[in-house]
Amino acid sequence: MVVVGSRTPRAISEIPGAVWVIDREQLDTQLHTGADLKTALGQLVPGMDLAPQGRTNYGQNMRGRTAQVLIDGVSMNGSRSLSRQFDSIDPFNIERIEVLSGATSLYGGGATGGLINIITRKGEGAGRHFSTEAGVTTGFNNSNDAQYRLAQSVSGGSERVNGRLAVAYQDNGRFYDGSGDEIFPDIAQTDLQDNRSIDIMGNLNVQLAEDQTLTLGAQLYRSGYEGDRDVYFPNLDAPVPDLNDADIRDGYSSDREPQTDRRMVNVQYHHADLLGQNFYLQGYYREEESSFHAFPYSTPDGIEFRTSKQNTDMGGLKALFEADFNNTVTLNYGLDWDRESFDADQMYFDIPTSNASGGLVQENSRVEPRYPSYQVDTYAAFAQSEWKITDGLTLTGGLRQQHMDVEVEDFKTVPGGENDYDATLANLGALYDWGNGNQNWLQFSQGFELPDPAKYYGKSPDVSVDENPLDAIKTNQVELGWRFNNADWMTQAALYYAWSDKAMENAEDLSVSVVDEKKRDYGLEAAVTRYFDNGIEVGGTLHLVRSEQEDDDGDWVKRDARYASLSSATAFVGWNDYDAGRSARLQASHAHNIEDNEDRQVDGYTTFDLAMSQDIEVGTLSLGIGNLLDEQYSTVWGQRAAMFYSPYYGPEYLYDYQGRGRTYTLSWSMDF
Repeated sequence: MVVVGSRTPRAISEIPGAVWVIDREQLDTQLHTGADLKTALGQLVPGMDLAPQGRTNYGQNMRGRTAQVLIDGVSMNGSRSLSRQFDSIDPFNIERIEVLSGATSLYGGGATGGLINIITRKGEGAGRHFSTEAGVTTGFNNSNDAQYRLAQSVSGGSERVNGRLAVAYQDNGRFYDGSGDEIFPDIAQTDLQDNRSIDIMGNLNVQLAEDQTLTLGAQLYRSGYEGDRDVYFPNLDAPVPDLNDADIRDGYSSDREPQTDRRMVNVQYHHADLLGQNFYLQGYYREEESSFHAFPYSTPDGIEFRTSKQNTDMGGLKALFEADFNNTVTLNYGLDWDRESFDADQMYFDIPTSNASGGLVQENSRVEPRYPSYQVDTYAAFAQSEWKITDGLTLTGGLRQQHMDVEVEDFKTVPGGENDYDATLANLGALYDWGNGNQNWLQFSQGFELPDPAKYYGKSPDVSVDENPLDAIKTNQVELGWRFNNADWMTQAALYYAWSDKAMENAEDLSVSVVDEKKRDYGLEAAVTRYFDNGIEVGGTLHLVRSEQEDDDGDWVKRDARYASLSSATAFVGWNDYDAGRSARLQASHAHNIEDNEDRQVDGYTTFDLAMSQDIEVGTLSLGIGNLLDEQYSTVWGQRAAMFYSPYYGPEYLYDYQGRGRTYTLSWSMDF
C-alpha cells in the first residue's frame, strides 16, 4: 500500500513509524452500521479516541494529543481550532484514509498526536462510470427518528484527461438514547440532529506529457441545522431567571443557526523528471464559515442568548523535490508557504423575545466582534533523507524550520499588534526489515501547535500582542514499533512516550493562556487481524494511554479529565463469502474510565455493532445495527462539556450530551 501522507509516495514497509491505512471496504463496513466519519476512524485506528458523536470532534485525540486532518494534503486545522475537521466531507467522496501516528511536522503545526490524510475518490480512466448510494437509518422511536442518504457520482474521460463529479446528500432527524428519550441538543458545540448536509466535489486529472500530470480539485460543502425543534426554558421570565427544568419542543426559529460552510480548490502538479528529480507543486485555497447554537449568558437584564460566526480563509503553496542517489539515498527537500486570516462576530438576541418564547425564538438585536481578527503568515523549509545502509537496515532523518508572522487587529479597547516566532523540528529513525515479514523501528520525532491567537489576545489591555509573543508548544516523542504481515496475519504495535513543557489552559470564561506546565503521554497502540481459509477473520485494536502533568511540587499526577484521553479497545469477528458476495461483521468497542487528580471522572462505556451485506442482481444491499444492545451512556464529549460549562453557564444536564441508542441502517449501492 502506497502512502502519500508522508509528503511523497512511500510503501508502508518503508516508513519507520506506525501507519494505518483505512481502505474503501473498511470504511463502508463502518458506515453501514450508521456510523459517521469520525466514529468510523475511532473504531479502526488504534491510538485514536472513540468519537464524541456530535458535530464537534473536540477531545478526539491521538496518543493523548491533537491530530492534524487533511484532505488531499490540504489542512483542515487552523490556528483557531473549531474542532470541526470531520464536518468537512461526505464519506461517499473518500477513497482511503492514511493515518500516521505520533508527533510529526510533515505538514506544519497541529500534528502533535498524529496526522490524518483523507484521499478523495478520483476518475476511473477512459469511458463513463457511475456510482450510486442510498440509505436510511432509524431507531424506530418516533416518526422524526430517521436520517436519509443519497449520493451519485459520474466519472470518465480519455486516457489523457479524466475526472469525477459527485453529489452526496444527507438529511438527519432527531436522535434518541438507549432509554428511548430524545437527546438534548448540544448547545455548546452543536450536534447533527435535524442537520442537512450536501457535499459537491469534482476533480480533473490531465496527463500533460509522459512525465507530467496536473490534478484540479474543487469542493462545496454545507452542513447545517434545518429543523424547528430545540430546548425550551420555562423559567426565563421568572423574577430570578434560571435554566432549570428545560425540555425539547417545536417552534424554534433563529436569525442565526448552527452550520458549517466550506469552499475549497486544490491544484497539484507533478513532474517526474525535472532536473533529474521528482518535483511536486501544490496550490490550494479554502474558506469556511462556522456558526454555533444560541448560548445562554447571565446578565443584569436577565439571561441573554448569543451565538458566534467564525470565518477562516487559508491559502498556500507547497513545493518539493525528491532526489534519488543510486537507490541508496533519497533526499526530499522543499518550501511551504501559507496565509491564514480569521475574523468572528457575535449575534446578540433580543431578551424579551427570548423570555416570552422560553428561548425558542431568537431575534437579532445587534452584532458585535467576538474575537480579535488576525492574520498568520507561515514560511517553512524542510529536508528529509532516507539512507538504505543494507538490505535490511534503513536510517531516516529530517529537519523543518518554520517561521510565523502573527498580525492581530485592535479589538474593542484592546490594542492589536504584531509578533513572530520560529520553530525548529527534527526527526530521526531507524527501520530494520528481517526479511520474513517482520519489521522493527525506533523513531524520535517532534511536532508543535500554536496557541489560539483569538482566545489568547483580546482579553485585556494587559495582554499586549507586542510584549506577549505566542510560543510554539513543542511535543517530543520516542517510539518503538513492530509490524508483521503475511497471508494469515496483519499486525502492528508501537510503544510511545511523548512530552512537552508548555500547555494551553482554559479559564472559566473559556479564554486561553499558555502556562509552563510539563505534560507527558505514554502508552501502547496495537492492532491484529487473523485471516482464516474459510473467510473468517478475527481481530481487534488496543490503546493503553496514561496522560500526566507535573504539579507545583514537581510530582507527576493524572491530567485534567477534560483533556486526557481514555484507553480503549475494540474486537471483531467477520465472515466473507466472496463467491456468493456476502459478508457479516460483529464488533465491540470499549472506552475505559478515567479520573484525574481533582477526582473529576469520565465514565467509559461498551457498545456492539453488527454489519451485513449481500450482493444482489442490481448492486449491493447492506443492513447494519448500531449500538446493538441499546446501551444507555453519556458520550465522552458530553461529560467533558459538563465540566467545562457547568455550573458557570448553567446546570450540568444541559451539556451532558448522551450517546445514541440502537439504530438500524439499510443501504444500497451500485457501481456501473
